[in-house]
Amino acid sequence: MAKIKVYSTSMCPYCKMTKEFLKEKGVEFEDIDVSVDREAAMKMIEKSGQMAVSQIEINGKFIIGFDREALEREIKNV
Repeated sequence: MAKIKVYSTSMCPYCKMTKEFLKEKGVEFEDIDVSVDREAAMKMIEKSGQMAVSQIEINGKFIIGFDREALEREIKNV
């Protein structure tokens, strides 16, 4: 199974929606709170070129923000 990383912050409503969606689908993921982990935040920006959260990394591909359709598409390939 591919590893899914969710780059988030505790105050972001879209991050919460993303994580709840993945939980409902039974998809395992690693939650990385970039508001408390500066090194992870820098890696996220370096990889995606974006500062916004939520960012979901699936098999090296990034989905920015809560995009239900894109998540549905990508988790089928996990």
